Amino acid sequence: MTTNTVQLHRVFKSKADRVYRAFLDAAALAKWLPPHGFTNTVHALDAKVGGSYRMSFTNFTTGGQHSFGGEYLELVPNERLVYTGTFDDPNLPGAMKTTVTLRDVFCGVELKVVQEGIPSVIPVEACYLGWQESLVLLAQLVEPEIRE
Repeated sequence: MTTNTVQLHRVFKSKADRVYRAFLDAAALAKWLPPHGFTNTVHALDAKVGGSYRMSFTNFTTGGQHSFGGEYLELVPNERLVYTGTFDDPNLPGAMKTTVTLRDVFCGVELKVVQEGIPSVIPVEACYLGWQESLVLLAQLVEPEIRE
């Protein structure tokens, strides 16, 4: 079975702790992770090594849904996350592995994402586009300095 890999890089005007938390907080994930045109329901999230998550992306136009879940393999606060992902749909077989690394830089935090094992039926360009849209939403969540 052929699979795809995507690699993304972005610098945020933020702090590593906010970006790290955005990957592990259910409300934050619901806000930034789905690409444009989709909503996200987080059904379960146990953010610890060996813990798991379950969520669904829903196409706002058609109502079609893709449910998926996985396990947290590695969590190093403010530095690194590694987690798996498996779709419920048998037409999207295999397990993906996503590695997120964070590094403080002089102007914010550098994010690198490597997602491996993407089912071959998903065009790699569509995966890049979806991640790029999600990262715009992530920036809108983690970059504002709101004091209340």
